[in-house]
Amino acid sequence: MAYWLLKTEPNVFSIDDLKAVDKEPWDGVRNYQARNFIRDDMKPGDKILIYHSRVQPIGIAGEAEIVSEPYPDATQFDPAAKYYDAKAKPEAPRWYVVDVQHRRTYAQVLPLSDLKQNPGLDGMVLTQKGSRLSVQPVKENEWAVIQELAANL
Repeated sequence: MAYWLLKTEPNVFSIDDLKAVDKEPWDGVRNYQARNFIRDDMKPGDKILIYHSRVQPIGIAGEAEIVSEPYPDATQFDPAAKYYDAKAKPEAPRWYVVDVQHRRTYAQVLPLSDLKQNPGLDGMVLTQKGSRLSVQPVKENEWAVIQELAANL
């Protein structure tokens, strides 16, 4: 089992939206490094931290789980879709998704400012200066620190 952090803008799709639908394809990823994590590394049963960006406070809002194998993102083939990619073909997809299922919404967001001050998260990709990747690996010890912080909300 692996651990991940997925960033989302809550005005587009929030932890509450995920809870309302229960399970959703994590589509629209258009960064090759993030795509490679999805396509090559994500597996059913992996745990996810859902991170709200571009809102105050920015931070971790809850948890989800990967419940499917990676498969081609259908939006890349739809000319009417926001994430259409004219270079993508069904026989040669460029972008992938996994289905994500809601597991837990935190009592309040764990703010990024607090995460950056926690010595147990010093090496976390999220807390590094300039970290903007929307799909990030999380180490097991970092997951444990987040679990402890969430338990104390």
